[in-house]
Amino acid sequence: MIHNLSLAFMKPMKRIAITGGSGNIAYSLLFRIAHGNLYGYDTPIALHILEVESMIPNLEGVKMELEDCSFPLLKEVHVGSNPHELFKDVDLAILIGAKPRGPGMERRDLLMENGKIFVDQGAALNASASPDCKVLVVGNPCNTNCWIAKEKAKRLNPKNFFAMTRLDQNRAKSLLANKAGCDISEVSQMAIWGNHSATQVPDYTHALIKGKKAEDVIKDHDWLKGEFVSRVQQRGAEVIKARGKSSAASAAHAIIDTVRSFEGLDGMGEWFSLGLDSTGNPYGIRDDLIYSFPCIWEPGGVRIVEDLKINDYLQEKLRISEKELIEEQGQIVSFAR
Repeated sequence: MIHNLSLAFMKPMKRIAITGGSGNIAYSLLFRIAHGNLYGYDTPIALHILEVESMIPNLEGVKMELEDCSFPLLKEVHVGSNPHELFKDVDLAILIGAKPRGPGMERRDLLMENGKIFVDQGAALNASASPDCKVLVVGNPCNTNCWIAKEKAKRLNPKNFFAMTRLDQNRAKSLLANKAGCDISEVSQMAIWGNHSATQVPDYTHALIKGKKAEDVIKDHDWLKGEFVSRVQQRGAEVIKARGKSSAASAAHAIIDTVRSFEGLDGMGEWFSLGLDSTGNPYGIRDDLIYSFPCIWEPGGVRIVEDLKINDYLQEKLRISEKELIEEQGQIVSFAR
């Protein structure tokens, strides 16, 4: 229940841009944000929702539903297809919209098609967003799409561009909890490294279950190295096969988890997975990639967890994902800069 708060106790309004606004993920997300699940029940919200021109009638219906909910925190709803207009003064941009991979489409073709979208959106953020705007890219391939947007938004802080790997972390925690027969809250320090792709690295070597190393609790190490890793990497395909549609509600939930983590709304100490600018990272990953690391939040902002022991198995996997990101970047660098 939302308590009636005096205006004197309300925080400044947050302007939030969301692309792909008529899609399933956005539909699962918008109402939760408007209700207060993201920034809390003391923060008024303005939603700036972007879609391609052909889907604006559908988006108008979503706007009607948002209005019909009578959310006390929702003060403004703007919809349209022009990112320069919709990104005006936004504090947070959640970039969900991206072209999906079609039958027979090569990954290079997907990179090129989405590259054009994120070139335009990065330029619009550069021209219109608040200078302190934070950007979360969800549309796949999200790491490289995020890098493109960052390159086109030089006015913004490169440290404020993020790619989402939290859904993979949440999936990994669930699998570990089920295997160990414990509550999900008893799994900690589960992190995803690298690219949000089949090369992502679900790191069970640092995960804890009830405060003990996961490898000491789960004795089936073949399962950890094999089925656990592959199921995290392929969980999205599992959902599509079972449901007939891609993940929507779980992706929306991961978006909320991600933003709350990098905004410091859930406090300090707990690890979270986040794709961010790799420049200056402590693990020797090449600079200027958007690479997922285990992170924590502290008063100065997001920080990569340091001083972790990287065994030979993990090092090999990290490098494979790094190589893939370097190759992706090389394919689109000519028009992204």
